[in-house]
Amino acid sequence: MTRRALFSSAAVAAFGADPRQRHFEVEYRVEITGVPDRKSASVWLPVPRADAYQKIVRREIDSHWRYRITNGQESNQFLFTTANSDGEIRMTIEAIRLERVAPIEASRAVEQDPGPGCCLHPDRLVPLDEKVRGWARDVVAEAGAKSGLEMARAIYRHVVATVKYDKSGKGWGRGDIYYACDARRGNCTDFHAIFIGYCRALGIPARFAIGLPLPPKRGRGQIAGYHCWAEFHAKGIGWIPVDASEAAKDPARRDYFFGAHDENRLEFSRGRDVHLSPHQAGDPLNFFIDPYAEVDGKPFRGLKSTISFRDVG
Repeated sequence: MTRRALFSSAAVAAFGADPRQRHFEVEYRVEITGVPDRKSASVWLPVPRADAYQKIVRREIDSHWRYRITNGQESNQFLFTTANSDGEIRMTIEAIRLERVAPIEASRAVEQDPGPGCCLHPDRLVPLDEKVRGWARDVVAEAGAKSGLEMARAIYRHVVATVKYDKSGKGWGRGDIYYACDARRGNCTDFHAIFIGYCRALGIPARFAIGLPLPPKRGRGQIAGYHCWAEFHAKGIGWIPVDASEAAKDPARRDYFFGAHDENRLEFSRGRDVHLSPHQAGDPLNFFIDPYAEVDGKPFRGLKSTISFRDVG
């Protein structure tokens, strides 16, 4: 089977040659302990779904309790179960991830209509107030950017040049645009809070996705944390991938990550302020990559997750 045969024609139409791909297996393991006597915990896990750049070859779930797969907004999928004792859930995902490189030239692109008002809304930690709009206008004015594509590129360059990838201290990792603009440091959520917030403030649709990073070197090992990235929509071109935090960590690839997502990732969910299915009793989740549980409608902390990967072939 060729690389092209693994994915839809739309996914490869933008490429002059076959894109890079990665075939791997991820094990997402959750231990649940300390469930109170005569109580039960509602438990949700994010479930990766297939799209044009991510083929789910196999999904196996071993759960101590009966479970079901549910659907949410932005095509998100969840595993939901009710745990009335201590136990474990183990989800194994075999996937093939395709490198995504968007053609910036409209003449080579396949236009995708984002729909009216798509991805222009504020999030709780990414408000679209006059202060944020003013910051965004200043960035594009300084760059002399006029079109949506030029403005998004100016915002990207500004974020990569002025924000440091730094997870020291407190406040980072929440995707809080005010924190990120003030501290000028943080992780991927903080980088993309600024990028997405500034784009939306100027009327450019932008959206958020989160998943797992895979080390570029093939093999096997543990995955210690999550990674997130973004896309924006340009008229006449369609959705364009962006990874500002990876660009900040690797200056040699700054041009690459404006318009590309490499194959070293597995997407789990999209969007901020996530409503689960069935709906959680608590507030919407800031983003969803770690398991979440409630007992009597309140967050339950008795969860421990470990994630490992191995390359296939």
